[in-house]
Amino acid sequence: MKSKDVRKTPGFSYIEEKGVIHKFYNADKAHKHCKQIYGKLEEIRFKMKEFGYAAETSFVLHDIGDEEKENALYQHSEKLAVAFGLICAEDEARPIQVIKNLRICGDCHVVIKLISKMYNREIIVRDRVRFHRFKDGTCSCRDYW
Repeated sequence: MKSKDVRKTPGFSYIEEKGVIHKFYNADKAHKHCKQIYGKLEEIRFKMKEFGYAAETSFVLHDIGDEEKENALYQHSEKLAVAFGLICAEDEARPIQVIKNLRICGDCHVVIKLISKMYNREIIVRDRVRFHRFKDGTCSCRDYW
């Protein structure tokens, strides 16, 4: 791959808020609201543990330790975008809409289902293959993604 200069497309997600597109990459720290976003992710992480959530580290294909895998999952772009949507949402009746350039991973799918239940929010994620409408802890794809 290196000799032919083949590169993998980086995963990213974006969300529109007040007419402005906000783009997030995995482990992105460049956003101006980065501290609030990661603070919201910590809050989500704490609440999810109360719901019995455990990270599905089998989705991380890097050769790293389990704690590092959990941290890598925690910083996926779609989670950053959803956390930003929760922070900025003025109208809680309006769904949070996120667009992802790749397929959503299994762990993010589980996490966003939990977020929709914990925060009583509708979240729509458009990935490369389909629309996922998360509401009340379920997804419109019926977990067939």
